Amino acid sequence: MNIFGIGLPEMILIMLVALLIFGPKKLPEIGRSMGKAIKGFQDASREFESEFKREADRLEQVTPENVTDNAPANPSAIATPSTELEVKEVVKEVVNAADA
Repeated sequence: MNIFGIGLPEMILIMLVALLIFGPKKLPEIGRSMGKAIKGFQDASREFESEFKREADRLEQVTPENVTDNAPANPSAIATPSTELEVKEVVKEVVNAADA
């Protein structure tokens, strides 16, 4: 058993020290709060990943290979300021969601 690089003997030692420091009444409460914090982090991570994939798929549809024959020869001409602004806004939203 190896969780976060910590083996079974180290895990037992940590549990015994925690039991001595916090006592048997506080330990379940601390475990619950740590579990909720980890679950919240996992949910935020999944949300960030799905938002990132969704935006990557959306931007992939706008690549020069997907544009018809009347597309400009210069791919940078496709990225208009409004498109760059939209991308910046999405990045800000994703960063704010990850911070929350």
